[in-house]
Amino acid sequence: MTVKIFGHKNPDTDTITSAIVTATIEKELGGDAKAYRLGEINKETEYALNYFNVEVPELLESVNDTDEVMLVDHNEFQQSADGIEQATITSVIDHHRVANFETDAPLYFRAEPVGCTATILNKIYKENNIEITKEMAGLMMSAIISDTLLLKSPTTTKQDEEALHELSTIADVNYETYGLDMLKAGASTKDKSAKTLITGDAKSFDMNDNHVRIAQVNVVDLEELFERKQELTEEMQKESNEENYDLFILVVTDILASDSRVIAIGENNTVIERAFDVALDDNEALLTGVVSRKKQVVPNIEKAFKSLYE
Repeated sequence: MTVKIFGHKNPDTDTITSAIVTATIEKELGGDAKAYRLGEINKETEYALNYFNVEVPELLESVNDTDEVMLVDHNEFQQSADGIEQATITSVIDHHRVANFETDAPLYFRAEPVGCTATILNKIYKENNIEITKEMAGLMMSAIISDTLLLKSPTTTKQDEEALHELSTIADVNYETYGLDMLKAGASTKDKSAKTLITGDAKSFDMNDNHVRIAQVNVVDLEELFERKQELTEEMQKESNEENYDLFILVVTDILASDSRVIAIGENNTVIERAFDVALDDNEALLTGVVSRKKQVVPNIEKAFKSLYE
C-alpha cells in the first residue's frame, strides 16, 4: 500500500516541501510513499518549487479507513485532512505543539522544538546515511528560510542555523540572496483577494472552549495591505459567522522590520490586549517584535484566555 504523506491545510512552504522530502526519504529506505497537498500552494512555495524544478504534489481531498498516512509539519486533527480520524497514521514528523491527537495503534512520532520540520528531516537524512540531492537540499533550505524568516524569527534554533548552512552548500545557493527573493515572491498582496489573504495561511485552535482562527500574511509593505482593512474585516466577519469562530485574528507580519500588525474580530478580541499588553484601536494593534504565530502569538493568546477564566 502506498503511504500518503501530507502537511496541514492551507499549506505553506515547510508543509509542502516536507511532504516531498519525506516521501523521497521513504522511497530511499525501500518504502512506497507519495507526497500530497491539502490545498493550493502560495507564491512563495511556487517560487521554491520552480527554482529547484520540482513538481507540485497532487491535491488530496480526503482520507478514509483504508488509507495509511504520514503527517508532516502538523499533528492537530483540525488542521489535517478530512477523514483523518478514520485513517491509519503510521508516522508524524513535526515541530509544533502536540494537541487533539490520538491513535488506536502505536506509531512513529517525532516532534522536536526546532524552527522548521525540514531541520528534522535533514537529521533523518544523516541518521540513515542517505545522500541529499541538490533538489532536496534546496527544498529543505527553502522551508527553513520560510519558517524562520531568514533566521530572524524567535523560533530559530542553532540546529536550524546549522542545517541552513549545510543545505545551502549542497544546493549551491547563497541562502541570503535566494531567501530574500523567495520571501518577496510571496509577500505581494496586490493581486490577492481578501478571502485569499485571510485563508491562505490560517490555522484553527481550541482555547478554553473558544474556537479561534489565526491567519498570518507576510508582507514587505504593511500599508499596501492595510489600505484594504475594511474589505479584510468584512471577509473575516463573514467567515467567522459561517464557521462559528469565537475569535478571528489576522497577523500581518513585516518581514523586513520584524514586527506585526493584527486585526482581531470577535466578542473576546480584547484578549489581544491582555496577551500583548497593547490597546486595540478599531480592532487593530501593533505587536512590536512579534513575527512567530507558533512561539509568540498562539502561546500568549492561550495564556490570556486561561487568565480570563481563573
